[in-house]
Amino acid sequence: MCRSIKTLRPPVLPEEATEEEIRAAALQYVRKVSGFRAPAAHNREVFDRAVEAIAEATAELLDGLEVRGAPAAAREAAAG
Repeated sequence: MCRSIKTLRPPVLPEEATEEEIRAAALQYVRKVSGFRAPAAHNREVFDRAVEAIAEATAELLDGLEVRGAPAAAREAAAG
């Protein structure tokens, strides 16, 4: 796995992950899987769509996770 992708859920992060953190992780994942740091112009659209799809899936995953044993403050913050 790409070492620059960090865990984005409590208690690793004290607060909810930001959109920027989620998108950065998605970008790193797509870069790793595709083998391209920056895609050529003819691959840019599919690359960008993949980043957005993975960012959306990541946000959905983080929103749905239940972290057992997390401190009460983290659970309350996650519940909103």
